Amino acid sequence: MNEAQKIAKEIFESKKVCVLTGAGISTESGVPDFRSPGTGLWTKFDPSILSADMLLNNPERFYRKGLEILKSIGEVRNAKPNIGHKILAKLEKEKYIDCIITQNIDGLHKKAGSENVYEAHGNLRDAYCITCGKEYSFAGLTGKIENGQIPPLCDECGGIIRPGVVLFGDPLPEIYEEAIKEVKKSNLLLVIGSSLEVSPVNYLPDLSTKYIIINKEKTAFDRAAHIVWHQKAGNALKMIYKEIKKHEEKD
Repeated sequence: MNEAQKIAKEIFESKKVCVLTGAGISTESGVPDFRSPGTGLWTKFDPSILSADMLLNNPERFYRKGLEILKSIGEVRNAKPNIGHKILAKLEKEKYIDCIITQNIDGLHKKAGSENVYEAHGNLRDAYCITCGKEYSFAGLTGKIENGQIPPLCDECGGIIRPGVVLFGDPLPEIYEEAIKEVKKSNLLLVIGSSLEVSPVNYLPDLSTKYIIINKEKTAFDRAAHIVWHQKAGNALKMIYKEIKKHEEKD
């Protein structure tokens, strides 16, 4: 039995399956990751600029220095879901998986049609005033900056508008607590395209009954995983879905 067959069997036999995705599923849509040597965003930019501390204590520097980073990240809004995103959306629709928890801020799972998505690190759709909470779009925020308003200010109260992504030093959003509950109730956690280097999301495998890792590179969690498959996310999910369909035909 090959890895695709083994994983398909595990999915088929599990009552509740959660999926945790990282940058590895979105690089196949042309979205740059943050840490890869030579190509990751943090090899080109200083990540400390996009910190909660910088935003609160020196918002003008945050936006002047961080604008180039935000624009680079913002370009991913034009990216399109790849086969991996689309198959996960199908698996949810067909009741094989219950939810997706993602470290990605690109919104591609939702674009692909997945509905029960927990965006643990926020997203690039939203922005909000840190004083009154008024909601803005990410495009509205960058529009203010491009028109020379640095930092961008709230139309209601004059407070500073910030992006809806989790910055360095930010707590994770409340939705992450819901994600934890989902993982604890699940029979299986599929980790796809994540190096599992970023906390606290990398605690999730330890909270699961059993987890499977699909990632091109080795991770520190491989040793305790039920199955490890060093494979591209899209290729792996294509093969797994094919095996699930074969399984259906037998039943």
